[in-house]
Amino acid sequence: MSRSKSVLAKLLQIFPQLQPQMYFKASLTALSHAMEDQILAGKEKPLVIASFQRERFYRQEAQRYRRIANKTDQVYVLAAPENEFKNSSQNYETIAFQSTETLSKEWHLIVIGMGYVSCLVCQEKVILNNQTINPVIDNNRRFEGIWTFDRRVAQHAADILLNIIVDYCPELKNKIEQARQKYLPPPVLNQIIIEQKDIKNNTAWKIENANPDPFVQRLVTYLQAGHYKLIKANRSLAAKEHKERLINSITTAIRLSLNSEEILQTAVQKLGKGLGICRCLVYRCKETDDKATVEHEFLNQDILSIKEQVWFLYDNPLFQEVIKLQGALTIDNTTNDPRIINSRKGKKETLQTLVKNYSILSWMLAPILYRGQLLGMLELHHCGPRPISWKEEDVTFINAITTQIGVALIQAEAYAHLQDLNEQLEALDYTRSNLVAITGHELRTPLSTIQVCLESLTLEPDMSLDLRQVMLNTALQDAERMRKLIQDFLILSRLESGRVELNTEVLNLNECLELSLSNIKALYREKQIPRIETKSFLNNRLPLVKADGEWLVEVLAKLLDNACKFTSKEGKITIEINQNSPHYLEVTIADTGRGIETKKLETIFDRFYQEEGALRRSIGGTGLGLAICRQIVQGWDGEIWAESKGKEHGSQFHFTVPIHLT
Repeated sequence: MSRSKSVLAKLLQIFPQLQPQMYFKASLTALSHAMEDQILAGKEKPLVIASFQRERFYRQEAQRYRRIANKTDQVYVLAAPENEFKNSSQNYETIAFQSTETLSKEWHLIVIGMGYVSCLVCQEKVILNNQTINPVIDNNRRFEGIWTFDRRVAQHAADILLNIIVDYCPELKNKIEQARQKYLPPPVLNQIIIEQKDIKNNTAWKIENANPDPFVQRLVTYLQAGHYKLIKANRSLAAKEHKERLINSITTAIRLSLNSEEILQTAVQKLGKGLGICRCLVYRCKETDDKATVEHEFLNQDILSIKEQVWFLYDNPLFQEVIKLQGALTIDNTTNDPRIINSRKGKKETLQTLVKNYSILSWMLAPILYRGQLLGMLELHHCGPRPISWKEEDVTFINAITTQIGVALIQAEAYAHLQDLNEQLEALDYTRSNLVAITGHELRTPLSTIQVCLESLTLEPDMSLDLRQVMLNTALQDAERMRKLIQDFLILSRLESGRVELNTEVLNLNECLELSLSNIKALYREKQIPRIETKSFLNNRLPLVKADGEWLVEVLAKLLDNACKFTSKEGKITIEINQNSPHYLEVTIADTGRGIETKKLETIFDRFYQEEGALRRSIGGTGLGLAICRQIVQGWDGEIWAESKGKEHGSQFHFTVPIHLT
C-alpha cells in the first residue's frame, strides 16, 4: 500500500503558494509539544491526527496522547510498527502503516477544533548519498515542511491522512465520517479571506493565516538559530576529530617501520586517502639540491601520475619560499598566482608547464624538517574542477603530519646507523678474534722454531757444520716470516689511518709489471710456481698511467703472490691488461687454482680474512694482503674486485689504474 507522494507534496500541489521551511528535530519536538499543550490546557474536543515515523518515537509520547484522549474521542496515531504497535482502539485509535510507506519519512501533527486549528506537516530531508541520517543517534535531523494555523490547509491535510487511515483500517470508516462532518466543513469566510486573481490563465491564491502564538514563534526561531550554531560547532569538532584520528593513524603506521621508504609510502597513502585529495606526493631532497625524483605518490581516481618524474628545484620560487618559511606554502588558484605566471621562461620546465601538464589547480607544499634540517617535501595537488581555499587549520594539520614524518625518518636513519655500527662492531670483534688467532699462529710458531734452532746451536757445540747451516737457515726463514707479518700490520695501519701520501707519477705499466714478476721469482726462487703468461696486448703500446709506482708494484706483487699460493704448480696464472674505459686501464690476474665461493667474493678483502680458518690453514699468510691492495687501489680512486665460479674453478682479480691524460 505504498504511496508515491508524501502528504507535504500533495499539499504543495493544492496550495502552491505555501513556502516550506527547514526545521530541526528539536524544533519540531517543541512545536508538537506546544500544539499538544494547547489541547491539554483548553476545553475543546478537537480532531487530533499524529503521524510518527517509527514505533520507538511514538512510545516517547504515548503518555501525552493518553492524556489527550481524555479530552477528545477523535485521536488518531499512525506509526510504522517495530515490536508491539498495531491497529487498536483502546484509549485512542492506533494505525500501523507499512515501513515502506512514505509516512515512514514524514512527521505530522494536525489539530482542528471549533475555535482554533494548528497544522504541522513535514518530510525528512534526504542527504547527498540518498540516505537519511540515522534517526536513532542523530538528534540534529532536518525536515522540510510547513507549520500553519490556516484552517483550509489543515482540513486538506486532515482529509489526506483520514483517507490513508481508512485504507489501513476500514472498520473506522463510520467514525471517520462523523469526524469529517464535524471538523471538515467548508471554512467560514470570516476566518479566511481568499482572493482569486486570474494572471495569464493561472490562478493565484492568497491566504491570510491567523497569527501564530508569538511565544511559540519566538521559541522556534530561537531553537532554529541555536541548532544552526550547534551544527556548525559539531562540524568543526568532527573535522578536528577526523584530523586528530588521521594524525594518530599516520603516526602509528609510520612508527611501525624503521625503513625510510616504507615510512614515506605509508604516510603518502594514508594522508591521501584520509584527505581525499586528488594527488599527494613525497620526495626526499635537501636545501642545496637542484632536482629531486618523486618516489612516493597517492592518486585519486584517474589523475595523471608523477611518480619517477624529475622535479626541478633550482630557481624554483615556490621551493625557495618554503625553505624561508620553514612551513607549508599554499596556493588557492594556480591560474592567477604571480609566482607561477612569472616563472622563469628560459628553464627546461617552468611552473606554468608543471601546472598545465599535471592539472594542478590548488597547490600546497610542506617541508619535512627535523631541527631545521630539510629532509624532504610533501605536496598536495587539487586538480579541479574548481579551486579550493586552503584554511589555516589545513596548514596546521599538514605541518603536524610533516613533523611526525621527519621524526620517523630520523629514527629510521638512527636505526640504520645503529645497524651499521653493530656490523662494524661485529667486524671488529671478528678482526680481534682473527688477530689473536693469527698472531698466535704466525708469531708463536716462527718464534718457537727460532728458539729451538738457537738453543740447539748453543747446547750442541759438536753439531756438524751442515746441520748448523740448516738450523741457521730455518731461523732466518722464520725471522723473515715474522718481519713480513709485522710489515703488513704496519702498512695496513698506515694506509687506513691516512698517514700514507701517494707520490703519483707518470708510469709505464709494463715496467711495474716486470718489477713485480721479478719480486715473485725471487720470493719463490727455491720453489716451483705455476706458469705465468701475459696476453699479447702487453706487446702493444699501452697508455701511461698515473699512480704511485712503489705501491702499484706492491699491489701487483701481492696479487701474484696470492695466485701462486692457491694454484698448484701444474696450474697457470694469466696477466691481462685492457682499456675498457677512456680514463682507466684494467689489470686482470687470473689463476686456475682452488677458486672462491661466490658469497665470499666481497669478504676476502676484509682484514685478517682466512678462507680456511686461522687455526687449520694449509697455506701461511696474515690475511692482510688483499685488504692492503684495496686500500692502495682506492687511494688513486680505482676499483678492485674478484670473480670466481666457485670452488676448484679458479679466480680472477681485477683492479683499475687511472690513465695519464695528455
